[in-house]
Amino acid sequence: MELRTLRYFVAVAEELHFGRAATRLHMSQPPLSRAIKQLEADVGALLLDRSPTGVALTAAGSVLLDEARALLDHADRVRARVGAAAGAATITIGILGDGTDPGAARLAAAYRRNHPGIDIRIRDTDLTDPTCGLRVGLVDVALTRAPFDETALTVRTLRADPVGVVLRADDPLARRDRCDRCDRRDGLRLAELDDRRWFQFPPGTDPLWQSYWNGGTPREGPVVRAVQECLQAVLWNGTVGLAPLGHTLLPAELALVPLADMAPSRVVVVWKAGDTNPLIRSFVETAAAAYRR
Repeated sequence: MELRTLRYFVAVAEELHFGRAATRLHMSQPPLSRAIKQLEADVGALLLDRSPTGVALTAAGSVLLDEARALLDHADRVRARVGAAAGAATITIGILGDGTDPGAARLAAAYRRNHPGIDIRIRDTDLTDPTCGLRVGLVDVALTRAPFDETALTVRTLRADPVGVVLRADDPLARRDRCDRCDRRDGLRLAELDDRRWFQFPPGTDPLWQSYWNGGTPREGPVVRAVQECLQAVLWNGTVGLAPLGHTLLPAELALVPLADMAPSRVVVVWKAGDTNPLIRSFVETAAAAYRR
C-alpha cells in the first residue's frame, strides 16, 4: 500500500462521498475511484459500501481508517524530522475548519506571495484534535477554532463567529417561518435541544473542545470524527450538533438555525509557546491581516 493511496482512502472515508473527496484532493473522480478499487484488491476486502447518495465504511474499512490515520501521522512526523535535519525551508500548517472561509483563502494567497520559495505543507485534520497535531510535532502552526487546552501554546484570535444548530430541514425547530426571523440576536436556545441526541467526539478528545460543541452540558449520541460524519449523523439519525454561522455550505436537507445563548466560536492561529521560527511569525501576522478584511 502506498501512502498516497492511503491518503485517498482517508479522504473518501471522512467525506463519505467520492466527489467531495476528489475536490478535497484536487483531483478528478475516476482516478480516485480506481485507486480505491485497487486498494480493496490489495487488502482483499471491501472497504466501502457504495450507493448513489454516497458511501459508508464497512467493518474492514473502519479498521483500515484507524490504521491509515496512524500510518500517515507517523509518515508526516518522519518527514518533518528529516526536513528539519536537512535544514530545508519548510512550514507545515494544520487546518481545521471550513474550507470555504474567505479569510483562509486570503491568508493562503498572501502567504504564498510573501514566501514564494518556501515549501508549504498542509495537514487537513479531523475534529478530534483542535490543535491539528501541533502538540506532537506534526505541524508548525495551526489555523483552527478554540477552545482547547492552551498549555504551552500561544493562541491569537482572528475572528469570532456566531454559532447555530444543525438540524434536518423537516425538523419542527427548523421551520422556515421561524428561521426567517432568526438573526444574531434572536434564535433557538440550548434548553430547547436538551431532549435531543448530539454527536460526540471519540474518547481522548480535548475536554474543553468537547464541552463547547456540546453546549457546555454532557450529552449522548453517535461518535464522529469529521464534518461530513457530523452532517450524516444529523441526516440519518436526527442528531443535532453545532456549527459556526456564515459561509457554511449545507445540503438542502439540512438547516442551520442560530442559537441565541451560545458563546461565539473563535477562529484562532496557534503555535508552540517560545517558538521563534520566522516563518511562523510571518504566518501569524499574515493571518491577522487577512482576517481583518
